Amino acid sequence: DQALDDVQRQVQGLGGRVRLGASTGAIAHLLPRALETLGREHPGIDVQVAVLTSQETLQQLRDGTLDVGLVALPQPPVPGLVLRPWRRDPIMAFLPAAWDAPARVTPAWLGERPLILNDASTRLSRQTGEWFAGAGLNPRPRIQLNYNDAIKSLVAAGYGATLLPHEATAPQPDPRIVMRPLRPALWRPLGIAHRDGQVERATQHVLDALWLLRATGGHA
Repeated sequence: DQALDDVQRQVQGLGGRVRLGASTGAIAHLLPRALETLGREHPGIDVQVAVLTSQETLQQLRDGTLDVGLVALPQPPVPGLVLRPWRRDPIMAFLPAAWDAPARVTPAWLGERPLILNDASTRLSRQTGEWFAGAGLNPRPRIQLNYNDAIKSLVAAGYGATLLPHEATAPQPDPRIVMRPLRPALWRPLGIAHRDGQVERATQHVLDALWLLRATGGHA
């Protein structure tokens, strides 16, 4: 009877497991709000989260080992996957508060400072590289890593500056860090990906909870 009840709940979308892949930034500041909504409205759905790059997320969606992915845009079309624009958040300069920073940070100014950047496997790395290249610059970072909280800790310690997306719902950073907008401006667009075809009800409930966050992202 319990097994039949579990199956019936899953068919009705009241329960089930949904596997989701996303970057650390999305997991830290965006996903908790969606999970809170989901837990309130559909407490029987178990969301299993994996920390992945966008390319890893798309690969695992193709392989069938993920159900939903949050990925950086743009991405080339992937056969068998649906990829929809979701939200757009500004990329900001995170700087040690002790630095005498301008109101808006340019590639020329930042390129002369020690940097902490994401590694080349990420879309953010390519974006920031293109931002510097637009001014004819190709600065070498002091260190490359992909965990935003660790990067911010190093900025707070005065080790260097970084470029990271800032979600409107994210808490203010450590008081030893100041944020500055960029000139020219830079944005981090995100998309929601899932497999094409009929979507299981539990997965659709997760997609619906994520979609509610679209309006807060300054989307184009």
